[in-house]
Amino acid sequence: MSAIPFQLPPQVADDGDALNFCSTCAFSQACLSQGYDKSALQELHVLVEHIGPFHEGDTIFHEGEEFKAIAAVRAGTVKTSVIDSNGDEQVLGFFLPGEIIGLNGIHQNKYPCNAVAVDTVMLCRFSFPKMALLAAKMPDLQAQLFRLLSQDINKAALLAGDYSAEQRIAAFLISLSRRFAARGFSSTQLLLAMTRTDMANYLRLAPETVSRVLRRMQDAGLIGVERRELTLRNYDALVQLAHPILRN
Repeated sequence: MSAIPFQLPPQVADDGDALNFCSTCAFSQACLSQGYDKSALQELHVLVEHIGPFHEGDTIFHEGEEFKAIAAVRAGTVKTSVIDSNGDEQVLGFFLPGEIIGLNGIHQNKYPCNAVAVDTVMLCRFSFPKMALLAAKMPDLQAQLFRLLSQDINKAALLAGDYSAEQRIAAFLISLSRRFAARGFSSTQLLLAMTRTDMANYLRLAPETVSRVLRRMQDAGLIGVERRELTLRNYDALVQLAHPILRN
């Protein structure tokens, strides 16, 4: 019997071609702005290693592991988390196609959290020491690394402040919508790969609170929910609800 070929999951990057970068490449704009296309940037191409698939529950890196590389998500969703002193998991974030995991390992030269595949995940792994050398020659690439670090910091706004459950969930959905849209995916048809329990953990809410609020939002016509598929039916109202957290 012939083997069944591996199929990439939905929301996977287009690998491009000899001249064009992957459709979700986190660094393509920085390179193109300095006149480098894919064929001209052999030095960066050498740094990239396609790895995976990682399946649901597979660990990509462990907390405390030596930091050597960052990775761009090509397909799937990655969850980062830590285990607290009571042995409970604390979810820190979710990373979508085109987003970078591992940047928070730069400071201490080790990963400060675990990274786990939420579904089937494919990655582009970059040697960070070599990328840092290349970034020193390319100011726009260095600036892009700083922007990516800043985005990681800004995501923490969902967890700070005295916001209601409705505001937190609306901000989470709008943030996901904008992140998917920026990478060429639908801004209103969202596939939530994470469980409700992980979403609640990340938002520091009880799972039953998340389920109750989503149900209320659905009853009010703001969203439509079908298992893990979620439709934003009244985008403007959700943006208004999320405004105290997202501010725009």
